[in-house]
Amino acid sequence: MGRILAIDYGQKRVGIAVTDKNKIIANGLATIHVKDIMSFLKEYIEKEDVECIVIGKPLDMKSKDSDASRFIEPFVKQVKKQFPKISVERIDERFTSQLALKTMQDAGLKRKARQNKSLVDTISATIMLQSYMEKLNNKD
Repeated sequence: MGRILAIDYGQKRVGIAVTDKNKIIANGLATIHVKDIMSFLKEYIEKEDVECIVIGKPLDMKSKDSDASRFIEPFVKQVKKQFPKISVERIDERFTSQLALKTMQDAGLKRKARQNKSLVDTISATIMLQSYMEKLNNKD
């Protein structure tokens, strides 16, 4: 039984979250510079059993691909090619950054801490992963 890994892909940074081995809890894992993401994934997947990679799908308010899609789609193709035995799923990532900021605020983080974009990216990936897990649980 492998983990599920979620990726919030940005032009500068990539937020990463992962489930525990039993796929019960989503945890923020790291924020990686975009140029280092493939080497990070290769190293992580060599050490851990990952059965699914969930990548955010940037949509506009009309549920059409947003402008950011042109940066993300080549990455998705690269992941599928590099890890052909691992399922790659997409999930709507609208509002995850706003939800991450709200989560940080609700947790009582001071304004300076909430401006940490790396933390926002990791929390966004965690929110996407939780959403994906809820979607899976509702199918059952």
